[in-house]
Amino acid sequence: MEALVQTAQKPLKAAYKATPDLALVTDHTRTGGQEPADPFHLQVEPMDGCGIVVPVGTHAALGDLLCAALAACQDSAFRMVANSFGIELTRLEVRVTATVDVRGSMAMDPAVPVGFQGMTCHIDYAVAGDASPEQLHRLQFAATRCCIVK
Repeated sequence: MEALVQTAQKPLKAAYKATPDLALVTDHTRTGGQEPADPFHLQVEPMDGCGIVVPVGTHAALGDLLCAALAACQDSAFRMVANSFGIELTRLEVRVTATVDVRGSMAMDPAVPVGFQGMTCHIDYAVAGDASPEQLHRLQFAATRCCIVK
């Protein structure tokens, strides 16, 4: 399997090593949708202008997208690290579970905090070929470490 990530990142790493200021990247995303009055559905365009639009539906109680952001970030990091390590994924599912008392975000009780009380991330995957347990451990560690959403 061709390591697309290494090929794409090799010139970037060289440039960042030579000129560290280039590594400070400003990311951007924009939202929109066909019905701005609809409080539960929107569209997100990561890296606006890339041509990819993701439809999003929010929870009726709080409209939070943190779980989706964490799952998408962890999935992307896992794919990139696997490719960089030469490991071919045959299955990948990231499941993020979070617990929140929505009374806080619905302004029902000022004593209830706004925010998640607990969050877990579980990654279920399978690989092609014979990857050693050490390689799989390295993959999991590196992918978790590389995900910028913590």
